[in-house]
Amino acid sequence: MALSVLSRKEKEKVIRRLLIQAPPGEFVNAFDDLCLLIRDEKLMHHQGECAGHQHCQKYSVPLCIDGNPVLLSHHNVMGDYRFFDYHSKLSFKFDLLQNQLKDIQSHGIIRNEAEYLRNVVLCALKLYVSDHYPTGNCNVMRKTIKSKEFLIACIEDHNYETGECWNGLWKSKWIFQVNPFLTQVTGRIFLQAHFFRCVNLHLQISKDLKESLEVVNQAQLALSFARLVEEQENKFQAAVLEELQELSSEALRKILRRDLPVTRTLIDWQRILSDLNLVMYPKLGYVIYSRSVLCNWII
Repeated sequence: MALSVLSRKEKEKVIRRLLIQAPPGEFVNAFDDLCLLIRDEKLMHHQGECAGHQHCQKYSVPLCIDGNPVLLSHHNVMGDYRFFDYHSKLSFKFDLLQNQLKDIQSHGIIRNEAEYLRNVVLCALKLYVSDHYPTGNCNVMRKTIKSKEFLIACIEDHNYETGECWNGLWKSKWIFQVNPFLTQVTGRIFLQAHFFRCVNLHLQISKDLKESLEVVNQAQLALSFARLVEEQENKFQAAVLEELQELSSEALRKILRRDLPVTRTLIDWQRILSDLNLVMYPKLGYVIYSRSVLCNWII
């Protein structure tokens, strides 16, 4: 169905769905391409703002505020398209299309044991990230649910090489409750890659984990948590590399290549038709073989 015959609500739904599907690092490219098709600046700006907000949460888009990294996620959303940064104590809107902060406001936070633990865990996590990621970012946030305090640790690293026709993202999220004696850590590791040279290949791999940690004191908990993250992410990386090695070049060629690849050579169709003793009826749109074999023919 042509875009011109869609209602405004249908257009909004299609635009939002296409933008949300944009791979990490390619949101702006997808937006620019859709602008050429839609030719409605007001509609595209509104849908770009909505979809961009969801894109930031989905892929943990990193920012830098006063020299400190901030990862955007649904755990630090405040509503009305606003995010909150625990380190700078600022709330703000982020325009993904313009890559800039907007409407910055100051907010206070409650200083308690959970806030102190958050800072200790963040320090331990930063040491791990600096040792294992070339350009990684991490953040630790707090959340109170039914009077229970939770810490959410996020890690993100990416390499967007649009000029080289590939983009890649690694991110993980770890949640645990601030409990004495024992706490359960719930984690999710996510890997996505997009290759678009000669072939359009999307790769998504994720793993969910649950582990328990003993709690002696805050320093011990922070170090144990960082070791747990390191151990689980190393296992995940080793498993991914093993799977990719098994997917040999021969297997990839069988999956991705067509049975009759383009040879870029001229084909003498008249000679072929003569050799096969074919009778051709272009107006009817098919070819009749002399041995009564009928097949479709695209003219």
